[in-house]
Amino acid sequence: MVLTLDYTCFVRGGPQGEVGVDPEHLEQAADQHAEKLSSLKGKRDSGQLGFFDLPDDRSTMAACLEYAESVSGRFENIVVMGIGGSALGTQALHAALSRPLHDSRLPNDRPRLFVVDNVDPSLVGGVLRVANPETTLFNVISKSGSTAETMSQFLLFLEALKAAVGDSWRDHIVVTTDAQQGFLRPFADVHALKSFVVPDNVGGRFSVLSPVGLLPGALMGWNLPQLLEGAAHGRNRSLSGDFAQNPAAVWAACHHLLDTRCGVHSQVLFPYSHRLRLMVDWNVQLVAESLGKVDAQGRRIGPFPHGAVGATDQHSQVQLFAQGPRDKAFTFLRVLNHKDDLLIPDHPQGLDELAYLSGKTFGQLLDAECRATQLALTDAGCPNALISVPEVDAHSVGEFLMWSMVATAYGGELYGVDAFDQPGVEAGKVATYGLMGRPGFEQERSRVEGRKISDPNYRVI
Repeated sequence: MVLTLDYTCFVRGGPQGEVGVDPEHLEQAADQHAEKLSSLKGKRDSGQLGFFDLPDDRSTMAACLEYAESVSGRFENIVVMGIGGSALGTQALHAALSRPLHDSRLPNDRPRLFVVDNVDPSLVGGVLRVANPETTLFNVISKSGSTAETMSQFLLFLEALKAAVGDSWRDHIVVTTDAQQGFLRPFADVHALKSFVVPDNVGGRFSVLSPVGLLPGALMGWNLPQLLEGAAHGRNRSLSGDFAQNPAAVWAACHHLLDTRCGVHSQVLFPYSHRLRLMVDWNVQLVAESLGKVDAQGRRIGPFPHGAVGATDQHSQVQLFAQGPRDKAFTFLRVLNHKDDLLIPDHPQGLDELAYLSGKTFGQLLDAECRATQLALTDAGCPNALISVPEVDAHSVGEFLMWSMVATAYGGELYGVDAFDQPGVEAGKVATYGLMGRPGFEQERSRVEGRKISDPNYRVI
C-alpha cells in the first residue's frame, strides 16, 4: 500500500463551500506542469539537486550500517549535535521509527538518542548530566564546521569526553561534514576520526536521507532499506508527467494557489499520530526556509507553515481553526493501521455513559477524531486535504519525506524563487559572529552594537 492524497476540499465548490482553489486555476497549473517539472529535472540532471538521488545511494547506507554494526553494544547513548536541517529530520525519524518513549527506558536493546539542537545551557548541560561520556557516542553534524551552535556544543562535549576516557576519546566521536571543505574535515583527518559526507549538492533541510539521518538511523536500528525504498517510490510518483497522478505537484500547486489567489496564507500540517508529531517541525523548516523569500520583483512572498497534532490540538487550536480567520489550509495525516493498537476495556459499573467506548480500540478512537475534525473544519468552510498513511513504518515515512521535499522544490518553481538558499538566515549568523568576537567580523560587531532597537519611552519597568 502507498500514501494517497485526497484534495477534494481544497477545490472551490467542494464540501467546504466557496473557499478554495478555482478549478480553472488548477487546470492552468496542470497546463504549466510540464514546464515546471522540466525545470526541476534539468536542475537535477545538472547536479544541483542532489536530494533526488539520495534514495539510490545504497553504498552510503551500507557504510552507515557497517559502522553501526562495528560499534554495536558499546554505547548506551547517542548524542547528535546539529541544528535546523541537521537535527529536525533525525528527530522526526526517531519519533516515527523508534519505540514510543524509547529514551525513557533503560536498559534498551538500542541506545538512547539525544539530539542537541539548541545552545540553551539547560539543554546542553542536561544532556551532559544524563549521558555518561564513557558510554556515549557523539555525532557532530556541520557541513561547514563553523556553525556556532553545533561547534560550541562539540567543544563542551569534547572536553568532557577527554576528561572521562583520556586518549580513547577518538573512538567516541563520529563526524558528518563536507567532503573537503570546512573546519571539521581537517580536524577529522588529523585525528583519524570516523567520518561521513554530506554531499555538496544537498542542503541541510533536504539532507534527512543522507548520513545526517541515515547514520543515527543505523545506530538506532531503523529499517534503512525500507526507508530508502519508500523515498524512491515517493520520488518516482512525484516526477510523473501526469499532473493528476503527481501528488507532490498537486499538493504544491494547491498550496500556491490558496496562498496567492485565495488569501489562505497558512499551511497547517495536522498528523493524527503521536509517531508523526515531529514531522510537523521538520516540515515547518522545509517550507519556511525554502519558500519564504524576496522574489525578483522585490516582493515578500511565501506561505506560513504551521502544525498541529491530533487529537491533542483539538483541545488547544481547533477553536481558532474553526471560527477564526479563514486564512488557513489544512493537510490531515490519517493513519489507517495502528500496529501497536490497544483495546479499550469494558466500562465498570457506575460509568454506563462510557459504554460506547468499551470494546473499541484506541486506534479507532483516534481515527474517529481525525475524520470528525476534518468534517468539522470542512463544515466551517476551511479548505483541507487528506493524506492517508497505510501505517507508520519506514516505507511510508520515506515516501512522505520525499513527497514533501519534491513539493517544496516544485513550490519554488511556482513562486519563482530559489528554494535552496536561505539569505534571511545568514544575516543573523553574521551578526552572531560579530557579537561573539569571531575574527574577521569586527565591523559587524561595531554595527550591531551601535544599532539602537530600544526606546526607553516604550519600555515597561
